[in-house]
Amino acid sequence: MSDVISLTDIRRVFIMGDQQFEALKGVSFSVIAGEFVAIMGASGSGKSTCMNLLGCLDRPTSGSYLLDGLDVGGMDTNQLADIRNRKLGFVFQGFNLLSRTPAVENVELPLVYAGLHSRERRVKALAALEQVGLTGKEFNHSSQLSGGQQQRVAIARALVNNPAVILADEPTGNLDSATTAEIMTLFSNLNKQGITIIMVTHEHDVAEYAGRRITFKDGQIIADSRG
Repeated sequence: MSDVISLTDIRRVFIMGDQQFEALKGVSFSVIAGEFVAIMGASGSGKSTCMNLLGCLDRPTSGSYLLDGLDVGGMDTNQLADIRNRKLGFVFQGFNLLSRTPAVENVELPLVYAGLHSRERRVKALAALEQVGLTGKEFNHSSQLSGGQQQRVAIARALVNNPAVILADEPTGNLDSATTAEIMTLFSNLNKQGITIIMVTHEHDVAEYAGRRITFKDGQIIADSRG
């Protein structure tokens, strides 16, 4: 299997006044297509900075980042936005759904940006909702859905463009333990279908669903284990 993500000697330095803060200190790792990776670490460890770089929301100060074979380090803002929409699917702790919009239209949003015709958007969005177990809820608004169902809509939206990678940032942070188990089982099943998932979490029981766990501390990787 080929690498879908490859980070080599990534450094990220933030300038605050006359001070410098090195959030990432020479981080290197690769993710093979089809892996399920949990990124862990305490607050300030560098895991969120790494996730922002993986999501093309930020650029490294130095080092190389290849996403699905493309070197994204030198891309401008418009190119990064295009890569985000074509290659990445995002799932957030707070769901980030449009509250007065039906589930199916929330799922269609990445396809709107991609310029797909409305009929094709609807077909793909309905299929994605079926994939996450929300058949029958396609036209419900967020206020008519439970937290777990809202997160399923968000996962369908992340899936709809057939991205190279799904990036999930604390995807169960707003859910109770029973709903967390349901959502993580869904992620596991999607991964078994060959979907690459990288998830940030501080919860060890959630990380156990991943086949690989990468732990950050003080801007560096201190552990990288499989199984």
